[in-house]
Amino acid sequence: MFVCLCNGITSQAVADAVAAGATTCNQVAAACGAGDDCGRCRGTVRAIISSTGRASSG
Repeated sequence: MFVCLCNGITSQAVADAVAAGATTCNQVAAACGAGDDCGRCRGTVRAIISSTGRASSG
């Protein structure tokens, strides 16, 4: 499923970024580009981060 339509980023790409250590939306954006443009997908990116149990507390 596409998460970020602006940059054509899939949920798998976001999950891969999280698996590689990204714990914030900014880190995911830096790793794969999701949320780097308009930001409408950041809620979904946060949900993917949370679902992995890797969410940053800070």
